This record gives sequence, C-alpha cells and structure tokens, in this order.
Amino acid sequence: MKVDFYTILAVFSVVTLAIGLVIYFFQQKFFFHPEKLPPDFKFAYDHLNAEERTVETEANVNINFLHFKTEHPKGIVFYLKGNTKSIKGWGKFAIDFTRLSYDVIMLDYRGFGKSTGKRTSEGLKHDIQFIYDLVKEHVAEEHLIVYGRSLGSPFAAMLAARNNPRLLILNSPIYSISRSIRRYLPFVPAKYFVNFYLPTYKYLQSVRCPIKIIHGSDDKLVPVKTAIELSEIQPDNTRLYIILKAGHIDVHKFKEYHRVLDEIFEDIEEPEKEIDFQNTSLNINHRN
Repeated sequence: MKVDFYTILAVFSVVTLAIGLVIYFFQQKFFFHPEKLPPDFKFAYDHLNAEERTVETEANVNINFLHFKTEHPKGIVFYLKGNTKSIKGWGKFAIDFTRLSYDVIMLDYRGFGKSTGKRTSEGLKHDIQFIYDLVKEHVAEEHLIVYGRSLGSPFAAMLAARNNPRLLILNSPIYSISRSIRRYLPFVPAKYFVNFYLPTYKYLQSVRCPIKIIHGSDDKLVPVKTAIELSEIQPDNTRLYIILKAGHIDVHKFKEYHRVLDEIFEDIEEPEKEIDFQNTSLNINHRN
C-alpha cells in the first residue's frame, strides 16, 4: 500500500500533539518528585544545628525551611535543592558549608516536605524571593551566597540576577526546562507545552556577581556541555570546574568537589589579586 507524504505528515503531527499534551498535563510528575512530610515531623541531623521555620508567602501558601547555624558565621549560603524528595534528606548537604563557617538556608518548594500550595512557575519564584528577602533583613547581601543544584539552578540564577549576592554557585545546572525536554524529544516544540519557564541561560545574562559552575564530566542527565555553554554567557565573570568521572547526583562523593568548594570560599575571604595582563603572553602572536 502506498502512503503519501501528507498521510505521513498527518500521522507525525498527531503523534507530536499527543506527546505534547502528555507533557502538558503530566509535567508536574515529570519535573517534580516531592516527598511529603507530616506537620509534626521533627528534623534531626548529626553534627548540624538546624532551626525550623514556616512562613506564609501568600494566601494558602506556607513555605517550610531550615536554618543551619554555625557558632561564628562568616555569611549565609542560600541553598536551592533539586527536584526530588524534601529537605529532610537534602539537609545533610549543609555540612559542606557549615564546615566552612557559613550558615545555610534551605527551603522546600511548594508541595515538598511541609510546604503547601499549588506549584506554578511564578509561584515558586515568588516564594524563593520572599524567603531571600527575609534573610536580607538580617544579613547584608555582601555576606549572602546563592547556591543552586540541578533544578535549583535556574532559581539560583534568577535570584542572583534580581538581587546582589556576593556569589552565585551552580552545581550540575540545567540550561532550561525546554532544552532538557528537547534532548529526549527533539521533534516536540516543548516551549508550547511547558508551563514552567526556568531559563538559567537567560538569567545568567543579568548576573553581576561572580559565577562559579561545578559539573560532573560523566553527567548523563545533564551533559557537561551544558555547563560549558552556560559558562560562555559571561566568560569574564565565570569560573567552570569540571569534576572528572562524576555524574549528576554523585558530585559530592568526589574529593575534588570539596577541594573546589574550599577554593571558592577561600577566594571569598582573600580574593585573587588582579593580574597585570600587559606582563603576560595574552597578546603574543605565536606565528611571528
């Protein structure tokens, strides 16, 4: 049986539309994998001092967050986690910063942990800015560091673009939600079906503070070329650290990751001196 071009085109269009509608109606399940916690759940961590707070960011929306405290904090790391579970488990990563004498603020997005409210792109951004503003009431921004991991990276980049923190750190960042979908479904015009507008790349264009990007070389979920592309948006203001052999969720299991954090935070305390590029090989033409 002969199948003409228009029949193939019609079938392709129907299949594409069907997949697009599945993405549209089930995107919450695709992008977010929350763990709910009962209201009376008690957070407890070895070697960490955590204070729990819940604030109402708008009507019927309550955001739960933890403040991990150190004795003599040098500043605060505003930590935006990935898209899985809750701060019950993510809280353990606060030790990477408390050991460096930095407090950590870590929140649960709407529908995660004890946080409530319907998740929307603008709603999530509003909550994150709301908590950041609360922190700013007590700590000057020159002592605030924004850290985003995986799906937390566009939120972190957004904060850095709209505010003036001391530093932005992105760990295994995504480029955008639409780009992530196109990687697996290149024929689907994702931007027409996705409600969550989270363009890390666009926010980075407006970031004024130094940017540090950490990415595993063997990341299969978000390829390392994503981090390279993001680092090229503001190359003079960005430092890229590639953790060899690390994947997407195990970067913290590599000693090099912790060495990188040490280097980043040492630079905060004692910034590298300016290089006099006139006394370097920067402008030498090797062909002469």
